[in-house]
Order: sequence, then structure tokens, then C-alpha cells
Amino acid sequence: MAQSSTKKRPRKSKAEQRAQSIEQILDAAEFLFSQNGLHGVTLRDVAKRVGIHTTLVHYYFNDKQHLFEEVFARRAGITSGRRMAALEEYEALVGDAPTVEGALHAFLDTDLDLYYEGGEPWMNYAAFCARVSNTPEGAELMDLHFDPVVLKLVEILRRALPNHSDEDIFWGYHFVTGAFMNTLARTGRIDRLSDGICHSDDFPEVKKRIARFMAAGFRAVIEPETQ
Repeated sequence: MAQSSTKKRPRKSKAEQRAQSIEQILDAAEFLFSQNGLHGVTLRDVAKRVGIHTTLVHYYFNDKQHLFEEVFARRAGITSGRRMAALEEYEALVGDAPTVEGALHAFLDTDLDLYYEGGEPWMNYAAFCARVSNTPEGAELMDLHFDPVVLKLVEILRRALPNHSDEDIFWGYHFVTGAFMNTLARTGRIDRLSDGICHSDDFPEVKKRIARFMAAGFRAVIEPETQ
């Protein structure tokens, strides 16, 4: 009679265990910050969500500010890098004839796809960015991580809108990012207002409309006002 044998799973190395613990802490903090912001979360809250002692969170992260910055930075390079690549690819494709809508599609659709296709972790990060973008500590991190890709968008918009002033273009971007962050926040308000016709987490439906809607706004800025 053959003797069955079970293979023992190899033990994780200390480096692997450390990396896993850090990811669990970052995931928990990301969710909590997305719901309550920096000042509504304690390290004890994070530790409780992970199921570990608070001292372990302190071991990996000096303080809450350090943890907050690491949560922001963990995915920021991915989203900004993908958008920069999309904008550069768009530039190469259209040469000297960019359009506002084309530039906005490259900038906005790339992020909407990333968040939606990335599942819950990326949707949590989207909500986290939306919440903290309107705070001083969040705005500072936005400057640090996202200014290069935003300025690349502005550069393309300048070529697409030669008759617009820089003032118009920067205000236009301001309005775009306001609508975009409201979308990423997924508050559920549109669900209630529309009686379920629209859903705040339906990023594919947002993607169908947002670039076209915002492009029309850019163009309307220099058209004569009508009473």
C-alpha cells in the first residue's frame, strides 16, 4: 500500500514576511484614510483592521504622517506613469494637431481604466486621493507626485487651444480635476439623485462622457456669452 505524503509549504523568509506585513498595513490604512481622512484615523485603527498590535505599525512606520505619505506614494507612481505614457503616445500619434478631447481621453480614460480594472484596492486608492486632494496635506502630495503629468496635459492643451490664454487653460484644468475627483470619491449621491439610473462606481459609463463633456467646456470659454 503506497504511503501518501504531503509536501510542507516552504516557510516564508523574513523579507517576505516583512513585505507582506507592510502591504497589509498599507491596504488597511488606504481604506481607512479613504473613509475618514488623515485626521480621522489613528494607528490603533489601522492595527485593529489588520489584526496586529499597534507597536508593529510603529515598527514599520515612524508615525501616522509617514504612513499617510507611504499610502499615497505606493500607487502614485503607477497612475502618473501610465498617464504620462498615454499622453506621450497621443502626442506621437497626432503630431502638431492635438485636440482637447483627445488629450483629455489620454489623461482621464487611462486612470479610469486603472481604477476600475484594478478592483477594490485601486478603487479605495481613488477614493483616498479624492478625499485628501482637498486638504493641505493631500494637496502637497498631489504637487509632489502629479505635477509633471498635469503640466504635460497643459502643454498639449496649449497647442490644441492656441486662442486660449494660460489663464483659461489652467481654470479649465481646475474644473476638470474637480469633476474627476468628485467621480473618484464615489459618494453615491448620483445614485440617489437619479433614483438608480446612474451609479457612482460605474466608471465605464463615466469614461464614455467625461472627456467629451469637459472638452466642450474648454471650447465654450472663449465663445461670446449669451444672455
